Amino acid sequence: MHATTGKTTKHAAGAPFDAAALLLPDDLPGFLADVMHDGDTRALPLALRTAADVLGMTELARRTGLSRESLYRTLSSKGNPRLDTLAAILSAFGLRLTVAPAPAKPRRASQAVRAAR
Repeated sequence: MHATTGKTTKHAAGAPFDAAALLLPDDLPGFLADVMHDGDTRALPLALRTAADVLGMTELARRTGLSRESLYRTLSSKGNPRLDTLAAILSAFGLRLTVAPAPAKPRRASQAVRAAR
């Protein structure tokens, strides 16, 4: 049996989480580098949009030489930036693309047995 107090409880209206409100422009290179280091390619577009919100789309357009409209499209949830666009955006935040060896994946037991033969 569920006991009640007879009072109606209202749910508090919550605001969506906004990471941009917690970041400063000086934080952006480290923030983006950490996101890229994690290796989850799905997180990078969201992180770039968050960084653009912190810096301001007009300032990002000035630094990249791209139009604001192009940046809004590129950094939208359906955006898929070209490599040169991604490089320009990262450069605006003081970063560059690099290639590094991926960490070795642990071998499955069957692969280890075959390798031992």
